[in-house]
Amino acid sequence: MTQTSRYRIREGSPNPRGATWDGSGTNFSLFSDNAQRVELCLFDETGEHELERITLPEYTDGIWHVYIEGLPPGTAYGYRVYGPYEPSEGHRFNHNKLLLDPYATAHTGSLKWGPEIFGYIVETGDDTTFDTRDSASCMPKCLVTDPHFAWHDNISAPRTCRVAWDATVLYEIHAKGYTKLHPDLPENLRGTYAGLGSKPVIDHIESLGVTSIELLPIQTFMDESHLRDINLTNYWGYNTIGFFAPDPRYAADPKRALQEFKTMVAQYHEHCIEVILDVVYNHTAEGNERGPTLSFKGIDNASYYRLHAENRRYYINDTGTGNTVNVNHPRVLQMICDSLRYWVLETHVDGFRFDLGTILAREPGGFDRGSGFLKVVMQDPVLSRVKLIAEPWDIGPGGYRVGEFPPGWMEWNDTFRDRSRGFWIGRDNSTDLAKSLTGSPEIFDHHGRRPWTSVNFITAHDGFTMGDLVSYNDKHNLDNGENNRDGSNDNRSWNCGVEGPTDDANILALRGRQMRNLMATLLLSQGTPMILGGDEFARTQRGNNNAYCQDNDISWVDWSLRESNTSTLAFTKKLLALRHRYPVLRSNRYLHDELDAESGIRELCWFLPDGSETQRSTWSGDTPQCFGMMIDGEARPSGLAERGHTESLFLIVNDYHQDANFTLPTNGKWRLLVDTDQDATEDTAEITATYLVKTQSLALFVKDLSQAKAELTA
Repeated sequence: MTQTSRYRIREGSPNPRGATWDGSGTNFSLFSDNAQRVELCLFDETGEHELERITLPEYTDGIWHVYIEGLPPGTAYGYRVYGPYEPSEGHRFNHNKLLLDPYATAHTGSLKWGPEIFGYIVETGDDTTFDTRDSASCMPKCLVTDPHFAWHDNISAPRTCRVAWDATVLYEIHAKGYTKLHPDLPENLRGTYAGLGSKPVIDHIESLGVTSIELLPIQTFMDESHLRDINLTNYWGYNTIGFFAPDPRYAADPKRALQEFKTMVAQYHEHCIEVILDVVYNHTAEGNERGPTLSFKGIDNASYYRLHAENRRYYINDTGTGNTVNVNHPRVLQMICDSLRYWVLETHVDGFRFDLGTILAREPGGFDRGSGFLKVVMQDPVLSRVKLIAEPWDIGPGGYRVGEFPPGWMEWNDTFRDRSRGFWIGRDNSTDLAKSLTGSPEIFDHHGRRPWTSVNFITAHDGFTMGDLVSYNDKHNLDNGENNRDGSNDNRSWNCGVEGPTDDANILALRGRQMRNLMATLLLSQGTPMILGGDEFARTQRGNNNAYCQDNDISWVDWSLRESNTSTLAFTKKLLALRHRYPVLRSNRYLHDELDAESGIRELCWFLPDGSETQRSTWSGDTPQCFGMMIDGEARPSGLAERGHTESLFLIVNDYHQDANFTLPTNGKWRLLVDTDQDATEDTAEITATYLVKTQSLALFVKDLSQAKAELTA
C-alpha cells in the first residue's frame, strides 16, 4: 500500500471497468493494451483545477487499475496515458492531452475547441507532429457517480415495461427538441429529461396510443468544429464520445443528469410506455487522423479503431464520419456490450436502435449474420430479451443489408418508406404497395421471422417531416451552411401545387388528405409502425430535410400546431385505436393469399372494383390503381380465430385519377371505419353493397359481426 498526499491507494481490481464507488472508496479501471503508463488526474468540484495525479500501479490483462480509499461520488477526473506517438503504426499516445474515461457514467463541463485538444500541431496540418500543449482546460471531465437510485421515491411502481412485439408502436423524438417549445412546461424544464418525463408530455404521448418512445442519441456527444465555426451544433447527437453517460446538456441539473434520466424512464414505465435509445457504437467524435484527441485515440488508438492495414496512420471510414470503431477487438466488443447492459440494468431502458447497424456486424470478410457482435448480443441473457432494432445499412462495402439481420432483430425498412411515398404521388405501383401492406414478406419472411421484424416508417429524423412531405417538392437546406448540397435529393414528395406555405383552401385540403393517406398506410400495414414525433399534428421543418445541425425552432416541435391541426391529430389517434382494437392489423404471422385446404378460405384476399377476386401474383406491368385487400379473421391459418379475434377487415386503396364505385365482398355486411377523403370519419352502422371511394384516398371497413350473428341465430 502506498500513500499519496490526500488519499491512501491500493492496487484495486481490473473489473469492472470505469470508476466504481463501493461506499468506502472508488476503483478505477482502464483498458489500454499498448500504453506504457497511465495517470489518473483528479479535479476540484468545478472541474477547472487539477488537484493531483495518481499513477495507476497495476496492469492486469491489458487493464490498468487502482483503488482509492475515501474518494467520493461527485469527484471530477480524467486520464493521461503515456506511450509511443507513432501514427504510421497506429499509435497516437500523447500524455499532454486529458482523456475521458470510456466507461464514465457522468460528465461535467463542455468541450472548448482549440489547438490544445489535438494530439498533433494542428496549425501545421501534419498529424505526424507532436503537440505539447496541455488540453485539460479545454476538456469536459468525468464524474464518479453513486449507482444507488431510489426507484420507489415519488413513483408507485418503477417496473420495467415490456410491450408485446406485435403490439408495439414506436414514436421517434428528440430529448430536447420535443419539449423545448412546450407551452405547458416551466422554462427550466423545457428541453430536458425532466421535461420529457413531465405529466403534460406523457399525457399527450399516452393519448396517441403509441407504446414506445425512441429517443435520438442521448449518450454524451460532441459538436464538430466546422459546425461551431458557422454557429451551428450537432443537434441530432450522432457523434458520441461517452457510451455510458446521459448527456448533461439535456438535464435541468447537469450534475444530476443520470438521476434525472432514470427518473424520466421510471415515469414512462408508470404509464407502461417503453423507452428505447438510439445508440451510436459505429464511430466516435474523434474523427480521422486530423481529428481531436479526446478519449479512445489517446488511450489506445490501435485497439479502439479500425485502421488501414497497409498504413495504420489512416482510418477505415465505413461511417462517413472519419473513423470506425473496431468491434472486432474483444475488449472493444466487451465495452459495447457492457454499455448496453448498463443502460438496461441501471437505467431500465427497454431496447436500442443501432445507428448504422451493419458496421457492428461487419467482419474482415464483410457483413456476417454470424458476426461476433451479433452472436454475443443474441446469447446474452440481458440483451437478448430487450428490443433490438437495426438500421441495416452503412456506406461501407456491401453495406445495404435490409432483411439480412438474424432472428430476434427488428430492422428499419426504408423500402416501406419509399414504396408508400412513391405510391401516393403516382411513382410506385400497387404491387409494391401491396407487399408493404402485408409486412414486406419478400424481405423478412424467412428463418421464422415475424411481421413485426419490419419497422415501417414514412418519416424519421432524417428527411422531411410529414407536413413537409406534402408541402415541398425540393429540399430547402440553406440554413445548414452547405449551399443546399446536403440532404437527399430523392424525397418522393409532392407540394400539392405550391412550394411551401399557402392559404389556398384546395391545396390545404389536398395536403390534409395526402397526410391521412400516408398515416393510414403506415398504421394499417402489417409490421411495427414508427411515427415521427409531431407528425400527428403536421410538424414542419420549413422544407429542411437534413436538420441535423439546427438546434432551434427549425427542429424544435411547434406545439401550437396541435391546436391548428386538430383533425390530423384526431385522425392519427383513431388509426392507432383501430390498430390496437383489431389484432388482424398486427398479425403475429405473415398473412398468405393461398387457399387453406382444411378451412376452404383464404386469410388474405385481393379484389378489383367490380368485386371480382384477383391474385396479387398475377399483377404485372398493368397493375390496378384501385384495389381491395380483405384480411379474413375467421381464417384458420393465421391462428387469429383460435385466439378469439374473428374480425375481418376490408381495405380499399384508390390512387386512380377518378373516383371508384367499389363493390364490397359479398360474404358479409360491412361497416365503414375510416375514409381518408374525410377529415373525420364517423363510425356508422350503415351497411352497403358498394362504396364510392374518392380519387387518391383510402377506406377501411370491418365486417359487421352483430349482423352476422343475428343471421346465424335467426
